[in-house]
Amino acid sequence: MRKLKLQMQLSLDGYCAGPNGETDWMTWNFDDQLKKHLNQQTAQVDCILLGRKLAEEFIPAWDARKTDPLGEDPGFVAKMNDCLKIVFSKTLQRNDWKNTRITRNNIAKEIKALKRQNKGDIIVYGGNYFVSSLIQENLIDEYNLYFHPTAIGKGLTPFIDRVNLEMLQSRAFTCDIVWMQYKPIK
Repeated sequence: MRKLKLQMQLSLDGYCAGPNGETDWMTWNFDDQLKKHLNQQTAQVDCILLGRKLAEEFIPAWDARKTDPLGEDPGFVAKMNDCLKIVFSKTLQRNDWKNTRITRNNIAKEIKALKRQNKGDIIVYGGNYFVSSLIQENLIDEYNLYFHPTAIGKGLTPFIDRVNLEMLQSRAFTCDIVWMQYKPIK
């Protein structure tokens, strides 16, 4: 059975964005070790889940990196572009993005069906409200949380209710980002 992996950037105090969605506090000077780690984290992934808001930025940004990788590993750029992307949206009518489909299906039902497929793992990137709904439905199998060296005091958090987790591993990178990997205690 496929795993649904969450990969999310968080402030030290657990916010994924400021009160109005601000992400200017994030550290983007990823060192080579972190870039290699991210490549390893996505090696078994062949499907990316996104909410509409993030998809509208994420998909065009990675498409643009095909010609200007901005220091990213070309293999990672290809992975982000070649993976199937499923966008959950009730309002998006159509898209012109390659390797992308839009679904309006029930989130839990759709993801449970995806997990039953005999394919690679599934990853979900941010999108506070979308991720919150996945957490509330207990759909995430692996939490990969990247804590940036900033506390922002208030903002958006994907954790609405109590979630019990067991730490699997952690690592600090020289760019001051700390990765913590958890699995849910069910």
